Amino acid sequence: MEFGFDAEDEVFRRTARDWLAAHHTGDPGRRDWERELGRDGWIGLGWPEDGYGNRRATLTQQVVWAEEYARSGAPARSGHIGEKLLAPTLIGHGTAEQKARFLPPIARGEELWCQGYSEPGAGSDLAGITTTAVPEEGSAAARTYRVTGQKIWTSLAHEADWCFVLARTRPDAPRHHGLSLLLVPMDQPGRVEVRPIRQLTGTSEFNEVFFDGARAEHVVGGEGNGWRVAMSLLGHERGVSTLAQQVGFAAELRRVVETAVATGAAGDPVVRDGLVRLWAELRTMRWNALRTLGGSGDVGAPSVAKLLWGGWHQRLGDLAVRVRGAEASTGPLDWSAAAPYELDPLQHLFLFSRADTIYGGSDEIQRTIIAERVLGLPKEPRG
Repeated sequence: MEFGFDAEDEVFRRTARDWLAAHHTGDPGRRDWERELGRDGWIGLGWPEDGYGNRRATLTQQVVWAEEYARSGAPARSGHIGEKLLAPTLIGHGTAEQKARFLPPIARGEELWCQGYSEPGAGSDLAGITTTAVPEEGSAAARTYRVTGQKIWTSLAHEADWCFVLARTRPDAPRHHGLSLLLVPMDQPGRVEVRPIRQLTGTSEFNEVFFDGARAEHVVGGEGNGWRVAMSLLGHERGVSTLAQQVGFAAELRRVVETAVATGAAGDPVVRDGLVRLWAELRTMRWNALRTLGGSGDVGAPSVAKLLWGGWHQRLGDLAVRVRGAEASTGPLDWSAAAPYELDPLQHLFLFSRADTIYGGSDEIQRTIIAERVLGLPKEPRG
């Protein structure tokens, strides 16, 4: 099962490939790279509306761009949260004023976003959040809210200009009611604090964010409709990007195979069996992604996809260490005070993939969604 790319798609592919080859040179700063993408309209290809500085692309052309981007080795995106999550949500639920204010800077790569959902006591249980947003006195006509609470595992918060925050605006309402999605500027000294979380890899892509009366003037979808808007937003988290992710997975698998051959581990029939299984499972994930791409109404599809790739990536990480043998326990550089924690790509793969079955909704949560919403099994008892 393969996509039927037509002649126009192949022209688009050559355009994308040529642009990436011409512009992906050196090591541009993350913000500079976002602006470069935005200048030529490569941000917002999948938006159902244009006119914000983005170019339009069909679904297959979005797949083409995602695959070519992954193959080019271009830098990891800083603006994908605003482009892929917030923007479609604003287009579906935002006011005309909100779209006019926020979509053009996202398309130009000028404003970066982070997502304020999970909390220490409400990770996968999103309805249990305790962050509050209280209307500021004297702001009845155009309400300004004061946001107070803590968010955790907030990707790229240390780089973001804005955060879309799920907060409780009606404290006495039932769990799934009384929530609102607010747009909060991050540059509020004394009211917004970001604390990076050091991970097993030694890096800090995730953060804790503390709000202490932070001001927010924009509510998406209306006050009290946060749960509906949040669920709509989560539906944008998986789609075309899944196929691009698999291009990256294929490159990692090739690296593991090459290492197995170089170390002689490929002579072990158990290792060979593991490599073949991973190759076959990756092909199956691609077919499943193509089967569900562009579809709607299949509430279990995102959960199935997450279960497939999360476990697969962890098994790849395990095998990456196994084929290295004892050498996998040593770093690529001698220890020094300036570089006390260096990892090579396969070590990074092993350590980072430990989180794959937790972030983005743990495996347990995904199985519960499939059980209750797809198979119709009784809901899990709640305390």
